[in-house]
Amino acid sequence: MNRTFRIAFSLKNTYRVNTILYSLKQIPLIRRILPQKLYCDPDLKIFANIVSGIWEFVKAFLGKFLYFLLMITAEVLFFSSLDRAGLTGEYASREIFLHIFVLLTLVGAWLNTYIFNPTKDKYYALILLRMDAREYALVTYGYEMLKILAGYLIFGLIFGHICGLFPWQCILLPFSAAGIKLTVVAWSLRDYERTGIAVSENQVDVKGWVLIALALAAAYGLPFLGWILPEMVSVCLLACGIVCGSLSLCKVLVFREYREVYQQILTQYLSQVEEVKGTAKRQSEKMIQIDGTGSSNRTGFEYLNEIFIRRHQKILWKSSKRIALISLGIVCVVILGIHFMPEYKPVVNHVVLTNLPYFAFIMYFVNRGAGFTNVLFMNCDHSLLTYSFYKQPESILRLFQIRLREIMKVNLLPAAVIGGGLALLLYQSGGTEEPLNYVMLMVSILCISMFFSVHYLTIYYLLQPYNAGTEIRSGTYRVVVTGTYFVCYGLMRLKMPAIAFGLGTVVFCAAYCVTACVLVYRLAPKTFRLRA
Repeated sequence: MNRTFRIAFSLKNTYRVNTILYSLKQIPLIRRILPQKLYCDPDLKIFANIVSGIWEFVKAFLGKFLYFLLMITAEVLFFSSLDRAGLTGEYASREIFLHIFVLLTLVGAWLNTYIFNPTKDKYYALILLRMDAREYALVTYGYEMLKILAGYLIFGLIFGHICGLFPWQCILLPFSAAGIKLTVVAWSLRDYERTGIAVSENQVDVKGWVLIALALAAAYGLPFLGWILPEMVSVCLLACGIVCGSLSLCKVLVFREYREVYQQILTQYLSQVEEVKGTAKRQSEKMIQIDGTGSSNRTGFEYLNEIFIRRHQKILWKSSKRIALISLGIVCVVILGIHFMPEYKPVVNHVVLTNLPYFAFIMYFVNRGAGFTNVLFMNCDHSLLTYSFYKQPESILRLFQIRLREIMKVNLLPAAVIGGGLALLLYQSGGTEEPLNYVMLMVSILCISMFFSVHYLTIYYLLQPYNAGTEIRSGTYRVVVTGTYFVCYGLMRLKMPAIAFGLGTVVFCAAYCVTACVLVYRLAPKTFRLRA
């Protein structure tokens, strides 16, 4: 068992270390100082192993911390503050905590079995290295259960104490969660013996999703209505989970057909990955309009772009039009709402005038930049990047400008609807003494849309994240996109007048556009290439 654990953990850690080293190699400023024999450098491997260890620790505890904080405790404090059927006080907080925990644990037991989760490290260990499947399953599953026991015990005691649970109730939490998970696993193993069909945790059928939806609705909906499980019932269910888990442990330990189970699950996993890729490609091809492209009097890159836009019009414009219609519908609903409930007009007026930075986060999700660049690579650049003329500085800058014009058109449609809708909401909710506010509402949203258009196309040219299989392989690209998300998220907390924010977006957008063109012209000939 110890040897199996060392090999399994070493294999998983090696895969993670190599991923870290590969990601470091993709960072433009760092890869120049890295040695050519990157994967053989002992110092870098020590660094990568430290990062891997930190990540393993964070993965073991951070998720459970956020689970108790956001999924349970925050809701308990919220529901306890409501005056619904007497749900106030420490006793009610304890009941709500146990109510939510029991139902979420049932959902998590079905969605996160761990033992039936197909992963690459399991494929390497069991299919390529032919490790003993039973030992591997028990060792890795036991490791996951230990992490659950440790994480749930620590944060169960902390957040349980905040919500008024007794210490003995907090101690029940980790063992009941592990017991319920063991019960689900044992039931799945018995089902395999009966049917010969192994089902991974990623293959939840319609009936399963309905039950999960009902459990989530009961977890959060019932306390909102003032109905919760009595404390004694919740405690009894937790105790039953421990008892059932203890009985199920025997089944997990004596089961002998783990190799057959994993062969089915991993084979299905690999076939599903290939099927998803093929389906995405087929769907993309169906959306391409090959016929009726018509003639064009344009030449060069303008002609290439016009043909591309015509053939991919459905892909590029479908989601943009849908978002614009949804935005228009929301604006109409709000206008009708304040018409029939005029007491909310000051609230809407205040929100529009002081919360404009909030819409930077909304526009982050509305923009189609990532989808546009994905279509560009999959159906155009994937082939043309093999030609040297396509990577000349003048050609790159010219095509960058043409594509920027097209992506702005796609993004400006929903942006215009949102900006115009905000101006209309401001007028309908009482207006403003400063007419410039109407202009700034429109201009700021359009500038934010323009920024995202430039931003995604720029990082596409400077980082080119896709490999020949159209998979994202650039760690830097992921970091930039993630950083963009957090910056936009942080802007939601910014409170400033619409005029000030609008002027700021205009200046920033103009400066970013100039900087992007310069960077693309100078750096893209080296960075805009096919990845290995």
